[in-house]
Amino acid sequence: MSLRYRLAFYLFGLMIGIVFVYFFMTKKAEASGVSFCYFPNCRVLKDLRSKPLKIGDEANKKFDEKWVTLDDIKMSLEHGEVDFSKSNKPLENGKLYIVEGKTIANQNIIIEMISYDDKVILNDIKKE
Repeated sequence: MSLRYRLAFYLFGLMIGIVFVYFFMTKKAEASGVSFCYFPNCRVLKDLRSKPLKIGDEANKKFDEKWVTLDDIKMSLEHGEVDFSKSNKPLENGKLYIVEGKTIANQNIIIEMISYDDKVILNDIKKE
């Protein structure tokens, strides 16, 4: 068998293997809720989302003003950007994280959160 035929058979088998792995692994990941976060921004947001959320006094005042809702905070924790130059600083036995996100009305907000080992406190919300 010539090199050309061997290469064709190899590439054909490789393509079948890639398709097989892609379809079955994505179905397994979707069924078990696995997401692949390798970048620092994604890992921090996933960590903040995974812990129970407590609302601080300043943030509670902002919710009373009705310009921001808890859905806006959840959306920002899903699609926001962590400002690492101001984040990951020790504060009150936890770490302070600044997340820049958007409300449902497409208004820029800045969220201050304190992450502890077992919970996350929503410290403050600011309009940008």
